[in-house]
Amino acid sequence: MRPPRILFVINSLAGGGAERVLLTLLEASAELAGRAELSLALLDDEPRAYTIPRWLPVHQLDARHSLARSVVQLRKLVRRQRPDLIVSFLTRSNMATTILARLENIPNVISERANTSGHFAPGLKGALSKRMIATIYPRATKVIAVSQGIAADLVENFGVRAQNVVAIPNPLDADRVRAAAGEDLALPVAKPFGVVVSRLTRGKNVITAVEAFARSGLDHSLVIFGEGPERDAIEAHAAARGLADRVVMPGFSQNPFAIMRHADFYLSASNGEGFPNSLVEALALGLPAIATNCASGPSEVLADLPREQVSGLTFAPYGILTDTNDADQLAAAMRAVAEHGARLREAGPRRAAEFGVEQAKKRYWSVFGEALGRPHMLEETGVASAGGAPA
Repeated sequence: MRPPRILFVINSLAGGGAERVLLTLLEASAELAGRAELSLALLDDEPRAYTIPRWLPVHQLDARHSLARSVVQLRKLVRRQRPDLIVSFLTRSNMATTILARLENIPNVISERANTSGHFAPGLKGALSKRMIATIYPRATKVIAVSQGIAADLVENFGVRAQNVVAIPNPLDADRVRAAAGEDLALPVAKPFGVVVSRLTRGKNVITAVEAFARSGLDHSLVIFGEGPERDAIEAHAAARGLADRVVMPGFSQNPFAIMRHADFYLSASNGEGFPNSLVEALALGLPAIATNCASGPSEVLADLPREQVSGLTFAPYGILTDTNDADQLAAAMRAVAEHGARLREAGPRRAAEFGVEQAKKRYWSVFGEALGRPHMLEETGVASAGGAPA
């Protein structure tokens, strides 16, 4: 039997958690390069924030954020390459590849990274997007969700069959994170400080993080890594609360870890997550983590519980959880780090180790094998050793 030909698809590599996860998975699968034909298609021609493995063929398209152009251009590529399986990350890529896979009779696996019900803004456009997802996603061969909450949402609200969905947390290369954290970079503020790592969008709710910081009464600074359309509003809010000199926004960084390791705590006020990569990275660095109990992921990471089983200010085994949009609870959590910090600094790295790359890689490739009708593909390609562990 010839080696499987697998095409991975994502919108672009312009920066973000899904992009980093995809490349982590591909880098971990490097030993397959001679036993499976892997390639990557980028739908949009945008500057790349991440380095692509040299062994991986890349097909650069120019769909310019259009679903219709994504389908048309990808169909031309697929008809040339004739992959046995298409694997996609992010919503537009997922919709485009599922449409195309059904047109060309090719199995596909989509990876849903966000809580779909809460991902889109209210209004007609958001409602239409949800309707499209409910029409298209159930036609995918297999669906990978990055949390149990997302998996449940897809089944309950978007018509995806439960037997076609599997939840696989994002892989964390803790060794890479800690190695990057060892880089000697000048701190943007004096100690002590807290850190936020987030896209600056309304859904990530960084303004509430700043408001909570103002209410905490701490004499720390707050470093906010990330870029997005809410930057001006966040800066204005910090200035209005008299914090312009203590809220520092360095922008997007490929290596925030070298600064994060010096922080007193990590803070997320998000109203919606898929799987919070930066939260697990903070745990790997031993940072006490504070996060809102939003859909989906923080409660699964910090409390090992579904979101519905957690409410209010909660001192969980691996971090502190609060209700969403509650600046007072977040402020109390920041103050509580002084009491709970030592316990959380010890517990965090242990928890982060449970999200290792090898575990995730084995699970991803198991799903790929099921989609291809080759359930023993792990053994065929050498991804798993004779003992069943990833090679």
